[in-house]
Parts: sequence; C-alpha cells; structure tokens
Amino acid sequence: MPRSAALTPEQVPVDSKPTLDAFTKNIGFTPNMMATFAASPIAFNAWATFFGSLSKVLDVKTRDSIGLAVSEVNGCNYCLTVHSFTAEHMAKLPTDEIILARKGHASDPKRDAAIQFARRIIETRGKVSDGDVKAVRDAGYTDANVIEIVALVAMYSLTNFFNNVFDPEKDFPAVAPAGSV
Repeated sequence: MPRSAALTPEQVPVDSKPTLDAFTKNIGFTPNMMATFAASPIAFNAWATFFGSLSKVLDVKTRDSIGLAVSEVNGCNYCLTVHSFTAEHMAKLPTDEIILARKGHASDPKRDAAIQFARRIIETRGKVSDGDVKAVRDAGYTDANVIEIVALVAMYSLTNFFNNVFDPEKDFPAVAPAGSV
C-alpha cells in the first residue's frame, strides 16, 4: 500500500509543474512515482536534470540493463516494472535479456561487463576492486564511461530508494521474480 499518495494535478507545487508536465507529455501519462516525487520541487527537479543528462550516456540497451540490475539488487519492485517495460518497448530487449540483466549479466560481452561492474558497485557500496575496474576497461569502456556507469548506478539507486520508501502504486505491468544467478 502506498505510503504517500501521488499528487493530483492541482496539488503539484508550482516549481515542480513544468518538469512533471514535460514528463507527462513525453511519456503520455503521469507515472505515480513522479507524481509523488514532485511534492519536493528541489529533489524532483534535481533528479529530473540528472536523469535527462544521463539519458545521453552509453546506449539505451546498456542503460536499461544497468537499471534492471541495480533495481534487482536494491529490491525495488516499482523500478523493476518500469525498467522491464522500457527495456522491452524502448531498448527492444527480448525477455531472456531482461531476465539476464536482472541477474547482472547480458549475452553481449561489452554490455555484460558494464552490468557486472554496475552490480559490483552496488554490492560493494562502491569499493570495487582493481580487477573490477580493469574488467570494465578491458571490455572497451573509457574512464568517462566508467564514471557514467557510476552515475547511472547512483541515479537508479536514488529512484530505487525513493520508491522503496514511498511505495507508489505500480502503473506498469507486474514482473515475475528473476530467480537466482
């Protein structure tokens, strides 16, 4: 049961309204997470800026796969529904690749390295080993890409934590458990 109700359009603070309206126009509806997050214009607009900037890094399959892996580790059911939906419909990942990403892997070796690195960041709270960094670099990622992976992990963790705290009503199709690796 949601711990905080999504705001109605009349309840949205004036400083959150332009950002929320832009998401609604782009997506075609207002996700409950965003309608809840909008209660704090400072946090919501900061997240939206971060999200917008990071939507330009790496490729969509890798970004969505990292979102799936991070959300799985953080146990965020809301985000798993969102990322599973976007991975299928926007990144065009087949179901088996979505499940693999949730388990921290991919069939593509380069994407697999990024996902494994993202998962290691979460599991070690950022205290990855030299070998972890070497593996992602050896897969073809630059230092800038490694920074972008860290930033994606942080951004996805923010929404995971937000959704785990407030538990907004899910507005994307439910997903089955991914099982163990």
